[in-house]
Amino acid sequence: MALLSIEQLAFAAARGGWPASIGLSDKAALAQAGKYLTSIVENDVFELSDVQRNPRRIMLLMRSLARNISTMASIEKLRKDVSGSESELSAVTINTYLDILERLYVIENQPAWSARLRSKAYLRKSPKRHFTDPSIAVAAMQTNPEGLLRDFNTFGYLFESMCIRDLRIYAQKLGGEVCHYCDETGLEADAIISLPDGRWGAVEIKMGQRQVEEAANNLVKLKKKVDTEVMNPPEFLMVLTGNGYALKLENGVIVVPITCLKD
Repeated sequence: MALLSIEQLAFAAARGGWPASIGLSDKAALAQAGKYLTSIVENDVFELSDVQRNPRRIMLLMRSLARNISTMASIEKLRKDVSGSESELSAVTINTYLDILERLYVIENQPAWSARLRSKAYLRKSPKRHFTDPSIAVAAMQTNPEGLLRDFNTFGYLFESMCIRDLRIYAQKLGGEVCHYCDETGLEADAIISLPDGRWGAVEIKMGQRQVEEAANNLVKLKKKVDTEVMNPPEFLMVLTGNGYALKLENGVIVVPITCLKD
């Protein structure tokens, strides 16, 4: 059983996984992401590119990305979100900024999985938007662990992004990739871990325990949709949670708290 409180999860999301925060007090550790964010918007972007120096525009985009973390927000949605402020950005400018942020390893989108299905259901191809560490989003939204606990909707998206970050770390050691699945029927899987040899597994991410059964059933539905005459059957189906017990359900889905992930 993973004895991690909701308060500890909120702190982990806000602190991030920065090596520089190791050994620091809680207050100092929480400040690391804010310092990094300031460096990005005031210096790093303009050192890498010759775009017009406008830190405020970069910050507006960073806040929009933070509000849309773990979603398939389009460029147009980001543009409208940013344009609701005092400054308006064109789609071209946003694409330019996003390219710079990706080259700086500030953002890392999660691509859609190209699965072969038994049916002709249309697969969504848009990537999900993530920062390389969710603490950047927390800093951009100018919130903290206490603020996350008052906004569980936002906290849920940040928890998903934190899990994607960790899954990527483990998958990359195996030469793998972490994608996501979404089809026209609304069936989703938060993470598809695929390896070069064709093996894959599907993951649903739920911070609490109440949605575990529904998430597990969705994973079983996905398994049945995949054309196993063309693709391998899944190596595993997993519901990744914030706390609770690690166990295997009757339908074969495993439930794993995030603190139990290992190499």
